[in-house]
Amino acid sequence: MGVTVSDNPPEWLGFSLKSMLAILVGIVLFIWYVNALLFGDNSLRALNKLEHDKATLARKAHALQLSNQKLQKEYFELLQLNGE
Repeated sequence: MGVTVSDNPPEWLGFSLKSMLAILVGIVLFIWYVNALLFGDNSLRALNKLEHDKATLARKAHALQLSNQKLQKEYFELLQLNGE
């Protein structure tokens, strides 16, 4: 009995070399996609920053509306004093 040579490529855990390469490429592409989601231009960080900016602008708009109301009241009081 001698050593037999097989025409099949080597296997690891029941997967062929081609299958392992396809799985590895799939994992790398998935990691790249997740990285782009978390740290790219359309990332969660950008979304959180935009939401924070929106809340800040809403507070400023409300403060300006209150200020505008006070100034309008003062303006109309001055008009009444002048008889207009």
